[in-house]
Amino acid sequence: MATSPSPSPGGPPPPADGLLSAARRNLRELAHGLSHASHPSTPLLADAPKPWQRLLPYVVVLALAATFIPVTITVLASQYGVPGALAGALGVAQVAPLLMLAHRPLQAWWIIFPADIVSALVLLAQDPGRHDTWPWPPPTLVAYLFLLLALGLRETRRTVVAVWAATAAAGAVLHLIAPSDRATGSALLLPILGAVVLVIGAAVRERGEATRRLAEQETISEAERAQRTLLEERTRIARELHDVVAHHMSVITVQADSAPYRISGLSEPAREEFASIAAAARESLGEMRRLLSVLRSDGTEGDRAPQPGLDRLQQLVEATVRAGLPVELSLAADLGEVPSAVDLSAYRIVQEALANVVRHAPGARTEVSVRASAGHLNVLVVNGPAPKPASPLESAGTGHGLVGMRERVRLTGGTLDTGPLPDGGFRVAARMPLPPARSPAGSPPDSPSVQPSSEDL
Repeated sequence: MATSPSPSPGGPPPPADGLLSAARRNLRELAHGLSHASHPSTPLLADAPKPWQRLLPYVVVLALAATFIPVTITVLASQYGVPGALAGALGVAQVAPLLMLAHRPLQAWWIIFPADIVSALVLLAQDPGRHDTWPWPPPTLVAYLFLLLALGLRETRRTVVAVWAATAAAGAVLHLIAPSDRATGSALLLPILGAVVLVIGAAVRERGEATRRLAEQETISEAERAQRTLLEERTRIARELHDVVAHHMSVITVQADSAPYRISGLSEPAREEFASIAAAARESLGEMRRLLSVLRSDGTEGDRAPQPGLDRLQQLVEATVRAGLPVELSLAADLGEVPSAVDLSAYRIVQEALANVVRHAPGARTEVSVRASAGHLNVLVVNGPAPKPASPLESAGTGHGLVGMRERVRLTGGTLDTGPLPDGGFRVAARMPLPPARSPAGSPPDSPSVQPSSEDL
């Protein structure tokens, strides 16, 4: 006797079971949405920047409660014939929880919704009058719409759908049990108006959340952009300083290698020490070369020209003047010994400051001053306002200008002061330490000039 094959364990469940399980799952989700608030009990507009904006929700709920409590009690007592004490209790139960809308709208619904149903049952026992609107009298209906609006602004889509479904189901049940002489138009009107209000509230809430997420993303992107700019500038400075450091290391290597030939009578330990110094210098150059290959971007080559310094400031200023920017240079003649890193940093700071003037204040008079004072090199670039209103040559720069200046000054152990001036100009002031001046008596004897070989570089 043939038997029908049983469904495989891995196959899909029968359609009936699938529909039932999906329905049970959706009902559980709706019940969970009704019983659990989706947000902490923080007031609406708690993050608003101004105090009056943070107080506005409380003012609104106070106005709602103060308006609807007496109106509801009066309507229940005068138009529906509810005894005064009972009308007062029902009115307070239906409207007083509106005070919770600013921070706990779902908990307010837990109180108002049963109170509205109890009120409808109480009104069902009263004689229908000429203005008898049942099951939701006009004050109850309008107050409930405000409650739905607060729910739409604060709760998730699942919760507002569950609230709307519970409201529509309650209205349908009350409509079915109502006698024929009852006008039950509000039982259908409330779900329709409630759906509109919930959609409006949910749309406003989702728009606010999207705006907040966009602002957070912009903040994160700005921080990431600033960090990337800083890293790029540090990499560029490291590539430029490679030439400076490599030159000194090459000189050390050549001098250590040539010491046994230039100095007679060296002992064997001294020769071994010079050889060790030369080997360590070569190893350091190799490490620097490998590091530089990592710092370089793909497809870029190292600069072949020597790094500029203060001796090329005159050329930089002349080129800037030819570009249409009136610049005056004051370069002190007695700067003394300027380290290579400070020399390069001073040139780059002036170069970047002049480029910023050309970009953002074209035609502004600019003064450049480089002086040595109290063991420091002082670099000052001051520009006035643009001679006539004009749009900047670049509306958005790369963001490397001031970042690069700060990193270069920080590298040398100096300080940087930048900022606008009262007349509309801008000021860049850098102060970098210089090595102490050597006394003639303590200076070492002249040694033969030794040039590093291209292999060491």
